[in-house]
Amino acid sequence: QVQVVESGGGLVQPGGSLRLSCSVSRSTVDDYVIGWFRQAPGKEREAISCDNGSTRILNYLDSVKGRFTASRDAATNMAFLQINDLKPDDTAVYFCAAKRVRGVCSASFRWYTYRGQGTQVTVSS
Repeated sequence: QVQVVESGGGLVQPGGSLRLSCSVSRSTVDDYVIGWFRQAPGKEREAISCDNGSTRILNYLDSVKGRFTASRDAATNMAFLQINDLKPDDTAVYFCAAKRVRGVCSASFRWYTYRGQGTQVTVSS
């Protein structure tokens, strides 16, 4: 059974940084499209980015452009979301999702076959 697990969340002050990690168990991360999403309290889940595994990363969220960077590392079999210059509005549960396909992307969380439980990011002074 493939499982997607996020880690790296926490409490950070405004202006701080975090690197979220995403592992896809029993699989090679390069075989998957990786999507990052977040859901703030009382709001709907929103797509942040999609890495389609073909050297193309789509960024969906204008408010995080230039601050959030998605990547993956075949050597460690992990995907990452580097988040810099954090703001209180970035407080949310962050999710990673994976689908065993390459070259396509989707902003729909349900499109992904495997979805993590999320990691909490809280930005507060």
